[in-house]
Amino acid sequence: MPDDAAPLSPLQVWAAVAALCRREIVRFFRQRSRLVGAIGQPVLFWVFFGAGFDQAFRLADSSGRTAGSFREYYFPGTLVLILLFTAIFATISIIEDRRAGFLQSVLVAPLPRWAMVLGKVLGGTLLAWIQGLAFLTLVVTLDVDWSLLRFVNLAALLFVASLSLTALGFVVAWRMESTQGFHAIMSVFLLPLWLLSGAFFPVPAVTAESTWLQIALHGAMRINPLTYTVGGVHQLLFNGPLSDTLVLPGLGWCWAITALFAVGMFAVACVTSRTRTAADLL
Repeated sequence: MPDDAAPLSPLQVWAAVAALCRREIVRFFRQRSRLVGAIGQPVLFWVFFGAGFDQAFRLADSSGRTAGSFREYYFPGTLVLILLFTAIFATISIIEDRRAGFLQSVLVAPLPRWAMVLGKVLGGTLLAWIQGLAFLTLVVTLDVDWSLLRFVNLAALLFVASLSLTALGFVVAWRMESTQGFHAIMSVFLLPLWLLSGAFFPVPAVTAESTWLQIALHGAMRINPLTYTVGGVHQLLFNGPLSDTLVLPGLGWCWAITALFAVGMFAVACVTSRTRTAADLL
C-alpha cells in the first residue's frame, strides 16, 4: 500500500473482496471448458474405475460379508478430486492476471494484502464447493442412508476443504511464472497428495509382518491432511459397514485437521503474497 494512500474503510475493504470473488466466478462462466476439466475427468474416473475394479476390490467386515463396492469406496475420493481440480484451475488465474497486469494493479491499490488473498481464494472456494455439491447428487445411485443433518455437515466440511485446497493452489501459483511450471508442480506434488489420502486405496494397517514400505506408506498417509478430509466424507456418507471396515480417524479429528489445514494454508497464502516471484517456485 502506498504511504500517502488514504486507508480504506472496512466496508470498502469487504466490497473489494466481494469484487475480486465475483470476478473469479464471472471468469469461470466465460471459460466453460474449465467445468469439463474440473468435473468431467473425475466423473469419468469414478465411472470407469468403479466398473473396472469392482470385481477385484473387496472389503469385508468381521463376519466376512462384503462391506461395499469400489464405486462406493471411491466416491469420496472423487469428490475431493473435483475440489482439488477446481481449486487448481481457479488459481491459475493468478499467473494469467500477472501477465495481463491486473495483479500489479491490485497490489498497488490501497487494499490490505489479506483482502486480495481472501477475494481470490473465496472465488475459487465457491466454485469448487458448488461443483462438489453438483457431483454429490450422484450419491442417489449408491446405497446411502441420507439425512438433512448429515448433508449439512458434509456440505460444511466440503466448503472448509475447498478453502484449504484453493489457498494451497494460491501459494503454489504465486511462486510460478508459467502455467507449464504450475502443471508440473501439480503432477509431482498435488496429485500424489490426493493419492496418499485414502482416496484410491485404504490406509494400510501396520502389523508385525508389515514391511518398511508399508509402514512408511501408513505414516505418510496419516500425516497427510487430505486423509482426514476423505475420512470425514467417508463417515458422513457411509455411516455403516463400509466406514466401519476402514481404518479411519475419528470424525472430530477429521474436522479439526481439515479446519487447521484451511486456516494454516490461508495464513501461508497471506505471507506468500508479500513476496516477489523471481522464478518458477525453485
